[in-house]
Amino acid sequence: MLSRQIRSFMRTTLSIDTTQWPEIWQSVYRMLEQYIVSTQLTTWIQPLEFVKSVPSEGGIKIHFNTPTDFSAQWVKDHYKKLMENAFSQVLGSPCEVLLLVSENPLDLTQQEDVTDEPPILEPVHITQATSSRHQQTSRLWEETSVDPRYVFENFVVGASNQFAHASAVAVAEQPAKQYNPLFIYSSPGLGKTHLLYAIGNQLIKNNPDSRVAYVSAERFVNEMIDSLQHNRMPSFRKKYRDSFDMILIDDIQFIAGKKKSEEEFFHTFNALHSTKRQIVVSSDRPPKEIENLEERVRTRFEWGLIADIQPPEIETRIAILKAKAEREDIYIPDDVATFIATYVKSNVRELEGLLIRLQAQASLSGAEISLEMAKNELKTAIPEEGSHFTIESIQSAVAKHFQIKLLDLKSSARSRNVSLPRQIAMYLIRKYTGMGFKEIGHYFGGKDHSTILHACTKIERGIEGETEIRESVESVQNLL
Repeated sequence: MLSRQIRSFMRTTLSIDTTQWPEIWQSVYRMLEQYIVSTQLTTWIQPLEFVKSVPSEGGIKIHFNTPTDFSAQWVKDHYKKLMENAFSQVLGSPCEVLLLVSENPLDLTQQEDVTDEPPILEPVHITQATSSRHQQTSRLWEETSVDPRYVFENFVVGASNQFAHASAVAVAEQPAKQYNPLFIYSSPGLGKTHLLYAIGNQLIKNNPDSRVAYVSAERFVNEMIDSLQHNRMPSFRKKYRDSFDMILIDDIQFIAGKKKSEEEFFHTFNALHSTKRQIVVSSDRPPKEIENLEERVRTRFEWGLIADIQPPEIETRIAILKAKAEREDIYIPDDVATFIATYVKSNVRELEGLLIRLQAQASLSGAEISLEMAKNELKTAIPEEGSHFTIESIQSAVAKHFQIKLLDLKSSARSRNVSLPRQIAMYLIRKYTGMGFKEIGHYFGGKDHSTILHACTKIERGIEGETEIRESVESVQNLL
């Protein structure tokens, strides 16, 4: 508690001197610790920045600056009364806490009508390095923000994904009400990530102050490992357990078999679920089929709603192509759309990628997209009807193109001159044989399911954005 001298000074002046603030705040903080858990104190109270105190009728108005509008509203709704009671007890006078938002703590006049009296106290920071905390908060949002391009309006709905889409919309409109968690699963490239982003974007549209995080399970694991190595686990836990209203985690199967990661996710899940915050996860298979997943984690997924996405039927594939063409301002004749949709059956990402490639060729040649152009341009990407590729033929073609030994593909070597060919081989086997990830792994020295999935995803994305990968895949297909 404060010294008698300070309390006597406060009663007579109703103001706070600069030298008094650290002792005052320490006393208040100790009282708050009795009512607020440490993680919440760290998340909501420590970032507050003391600006000034102003005498009021029989009491004191204490002004704080907050990082965001949301944090100001949250503190006001949950902790303002506790803070006012604590300050009143410590200072011996009625206190009112005012929460303001401004990048410049001194620029407060446009936010609230304050007394004409000059501020009694220059800004004092509650914690050290407040500016660095703002930078960390900014980085946190940049690293976990949802992609605004993916919304429900540009998600093509068909019989294959209708249930998953309806479930996602319900969660976005009423988070943590009925379906918590929401578990969406499908093979790669069918729209799981699109739905995750769309849920987040819809929630932000409905409530701009919502805090939404998107993160891949691989990133969650890597962040946890880095936090362990650098003794930053409290910060890691605060980020995922206390900082967001909704968390979207992609490819959750990546944590299976990683005991420490599963444990951290389990406690994160419990923290979010118990405080009625929405959890949405995606996977390439349902919970019961994720090998090496702890039973306690599996049962948590089964608490909510499980929705699957099947490969789209041809009508939906054509609609997806036309929707993509409209967004990209590409003219695609009906016969071309039908041609592409007929041969690309299981992957929406590849379907859209072929359209972009066709448009690029049309732009370079100055000609309009036609069926003849589509057949000539896409013959290396689309297998001839009735063609059949074996695992052995694909592996041999890859080894020949990259001039490496067949045994290298099955080895554990991680150098790029071996890992990239191996990933391309995995991708092509998946594409042309439709074989499952686990089964493909057997032909590459017993690689696990997540390794094959990671390889396929990397090559799919590389074909769209990296010339080296695209040309290598095309060369191997020509050899085949």
